Amino acid sequence: MPAAEGSRSGFYAWLSRPPSTRALADEVLTTQIRTAYGDNRRVYGAPRIHAELADAGVRVGRKRIARLMREAEIVGCHRRKRSLGMTRQDPKAHAAPDRVDRKLVASAPNQLWVADVTYVPTVQGWLYLACVTDVFSRMVIGWSMASHRKTDLVVDAVTMAVHRRGGRVPGVIHHSDRGGEYSSHALERELRRHGVLASMGSVADCFDNALAESVFATLECELFDRQPGGRFTTRRDAKLAVFDYLETFYNPRRRHSALGQIARHSRHGTLSPTRPEPQTAATRCPRRRVNSRSGGGDSPAVMEAHGGRGRLRASLWSRCIVWSSALALRAASASSSRRAVGTCWCHL
Repeated sequence: MPAAEGSRSGFYAWLSRPPSTRALADEVLTTQIRTAYGDNRRVYGAPRIHAELADAGVRVGRKRIARLMREAEIVGCHRRKRSLGMTRQDPKAHAAPDRVDRKLVASAPNQLWVADVTYVPTVQGWLYLACVTDVFSRMVIGWSMASHRKTDLVVDAVTMAVHRRGGRVPGVIHHSDRGGEYSSHALERELRRHGVLASMGSVADCFDNALAESVFATLECELFDRQPGGRFTTRRDAKLAVFDYLETFYNPRRRHSALGQIARHSRHGTLSPTRPEPQTAATRCPRRRVNSRSGGGDSPAVMEAHGGRGRLRASLWSRCIVWSSALALRAASASSSRRAVGTCWCHL
């Protein structure tokens, strides 16, 4: 192939030419992109990086950001397909009617909640995670983790969601699949006690609960799949990582495309409806002891001390989560962040 025509002097003049204004601006912009990328757990692609820079007052086009990210080999998180289904329907249970009919929209908080259970892979075995998401803001307002899929797993997530919304949510629709946990009598009683209307989609149709599936797909992409070998070493490591992700990044910071690239926290407001009360000896959050042999339930609620109903409640959980979230946020940039979050979890 013939070489390009040109004089030797022209070639050396090109080599000695200083960088153009555009090239210098690209260098500065690439540095800003790297900073925004690192500050958001290295999961953002061009659209969310563009929103981050826009909020910082940087006026630049999204396509230019995408070009610079390609040149700098900065890659956002990409989802991959999964084929393992988790729904286990109880053929003897009575299924609630479908009050949603795939219309997963809400004009205000506490109109429609979606719930589901996913599995977190660890070397020790599965860790199950139940989440309750508010459709209006896409916030995970209730969650629970355990080494089993018993009814308490989903009841605790609902209890947490109700309490974090002020304890009064009459008329809200709780939509889920037809898994045996969601058709249990215990969950039915808990929903009825708070005036929550149960709703269930059809069998073996993930589109009936697509929003809840999307939440877990994000978790899998941005947290689970980034672990060595695609799984956590221990269930405790998984619990700490999920807690840290949900309470210090996903809810308060991560931008959502369906919300116009704003954070869920900005859409919904504060996580707790009221400020935590001053802590006293009588109201201090008790330390939970977990049976390491049985794997026991590691839900966020605390056992009810009186009443004899044997149910779980979250009377102290709101204060625990507010304190834990605040501490984790303050320590996010420090080397002791993981230890700080772990200390808070031990008091749940």
